[in-house]
Parts: sequence; structure tokens; C-alpha cells
Amino acid sequence: MQSVALGVYLTLTTHNAVWLGLLTVAAWLPAIIGSPLGGVMADRMDRERWIQINNVLQALAAFALAIAELTHHLSPLLACFLAIAEGLCGSASWAAWQSLMRDLVLPDEVLSAVSLSSAQFNLGRIIGPVLAATLLAVGSPGWCFIVNALSFVVVVVTFSFVHSKPRHITPSRFTPVADSVLGLRAMMRAPGARNAIALVGLVGLVISPFITLVPAMAIDVLHTGKTGVSWLVTAQGVGAVIGALTLPSVARRTSRLAVLKGSLWSSALFEALYAYAPNLWLSALALFALGAAYVGCMTGLNTSVQVHAPEKERSRVLSIYVLSLSVFYPIGALAQSALAHRYGVPIVSVLAGACFGLLLLALTLFRPLWWADMGPGRARSAPQVAE
Repeated sequence: MQSVALGVYLTLTTHNAVWLGLLTVAAWLPAIIGSPLGGVMADRMDRERWIQINNVLQALAAFALAIAELTHHLSPLLACFLAIAEGLCGSASWAAWQSLMRDLVLPDEVLSAVSLSSAQFNLGRIIGPVLAATLLAVGSPGWCFIVNALSFVVVVVTFSFVHSKPRHITPSRFTPVADSVLGLRAMMRAPGARNAIALVGLVGLVISPFITLVPAMAIDVLHTGKTGVSWLVTAQGVGAVIGALTLPSVARRTSRLAVLKGSLWSSALFEALYAYAPNLWLSALALFALGAAYVGCMTGLNTSVQVHAPEKERSRVLSIYVLSLSVFYPIGALAQSALAHRYGVPIVSVLAGACFGLLLLALTLFRPLWWADMGPGRARSAPQVAE
């Protein structure tokens, strides 16, 4: 809801896609600090409590955004500053969310758990835009921000009932830099995790910016206004949920690696098709397919890190995964939004799809072991997942 409302607010008040890119930068780049710190904390303390602390802080930032908009004091610059605060707390808790998955399920259930997590997360891309469209029709973006703030409160309450298996945590001096370096070394020793982290950075740089540019596509290219934004975001969410629920069964019949490669290639194809869809409904259909492919990329790469990361440094390795996406996605979003402002969203999107396809072709032809490292049997003591 907040993403749709902020995208609509910035597009209608500025009609400059650069602000959409700047907002993405503000929301994601704080992960440079938050993600490594969160990985260290998630390995040192109770993960459920760390998630609760950060959700309280995110609720406060969302309430501040709502008050600013409802009192007519919100500006694009203030929205970016509040996005920085919310992004810092969100990125600090991501590693704990991801690490908790392995503490709640059996090793051979990791892919299904990650996919189910992606499905429920992407339900927000279906329910949120519909509710946002309703509230925007009868009120202002501030009401969307209030509901978002309340959702963080719900998370805090819910995690009072989540109890993972006990972990032995050896008390030691708090050395975040040294602990982060140990996580980096553990990642370098695990090719399956290292390659997935590099690939998620490429996805974030080239493919993920389509999410940022949805409001510009709906309002400035398709001329369908706020309602068009909600329909496009919803279409992507429906595709992502269906993909998250069906791809694990496909992986069991084929392999996790085959599904990952198919999802990556499909993302390149459907982004290019989405670029020049002539109307809202064909754009929504292309985004439906792109949403399914995109969630296949994310769940496949996340699972590879979960499977191959050493147990002791798992949160810190996962924090590097989050950091890779968090750095390259806003860079790609800012670059593509600036290019879209000058040349148009369609040509930027089709070039993004073509460039990503060429990158995949180069990896396939010149680095075939890159894929094999993320599959089964190439990491010591790594559990096998849905192969």
C-alpha cells in the first residue's frame, strides 16, 4: 500500500521519474549499514526479538510519514528522508527473517519454506494495491501510510508467539566489523552462496528496476492514472504468488537449478515484452508472467544461499545476499529512471531485458561451472533441497 501510494504521490506531484529512482535509493541504500549490522546481531541474539525491535522503529517512521501527509507537510525530499529511516530498520532485520527460516523447518523443506514465504510476501502485491486504490479513491495517501504503520504493530504482536529451536550462542565481545569480515570469508569459501549473491546483484541492477518504474508506465505511458498503477502492481503480485506456490513442485520433478535458470531467462523475455505492450491489459498480462519469473529468481537464489552457507555464519552470509540486492537495485533503479525520464520507459525496459539475456548467455557459454556450483553436491555438508 505504501509503495503504491508513494509512487502515485511522487508521480502526480512531480511528473519526474527521477524521484521514483531517488525514493528507491533512499529506501534501499541504508542496507549498506543495516544489512551487515543485522547479520551480526541475528547471529548474536534472539532473532525473534531483533525482528520485533526493528518493526517498532519502522512503525514509528510510517506514522511520521502519515502525519506529514495528512497535515500537508509532506514533500518528495521528506518522503526520501523517512524512507531512509524505514529502510535502515528493514534491512537490519532482513537477515534475521531469512535465517529464522532454517530454524523453523527441516533441511529438505527449505525451498518450500522460502517459496511459501515469497508467496505470502507477494500477497501484499495483490491485497495492498487493491486497498490502496480504494483508500486513494476516497482519501489521500496518508491513510495508506497509517495502515502500513499498523501492519508493523501486527508483526510485533505476532512474533510474541513465534519460538524457534534454542541456539547455543557463545558470549563474546561485540565486534561488528570483524564479525562481518568472518561472514565475508565464509561466503567466499562457499561457491554456491557466492555465485547466488553475485547473480542477485545482477538481477537487482538490470531487472528489478521495472518495479520502480511501474507508476511511470501506468501514468505517463499508458495514461491510466492511479487505478492503472494498482492494476499493474496487482498483476505482478498475482503472478508472483502463483509462481511461488507452483515452482517448488516443478523443482521436485526437475531440479532447483533448472527452475532457477528458467526463471532468469523468462525474466529477461517478459521484461522485453512488457516494455511495448500496447494497453493496460496486455501490460498487466506481461507483468503477471514477469512476476512469476521474478519470484522464481529470488526464491532460487535465496535457497542456494540458505543451502550452501555455513551454519555458524548463516545470518552474516545472508546479510551479504541482502546487501547485494540492496545496493545494486537502487543503483539500477536510479539509472533506469533517469534514462526513462529522457528516453521513455518502454525503450529502457526493452534494453534491460535484452542486456540481461546477453549476460545469461555469456555465463552459460563461458562459465558453465557457475551454475553447477549452485546445484547439489558441490558444497561440503550442504543439505540437498528439492533436487
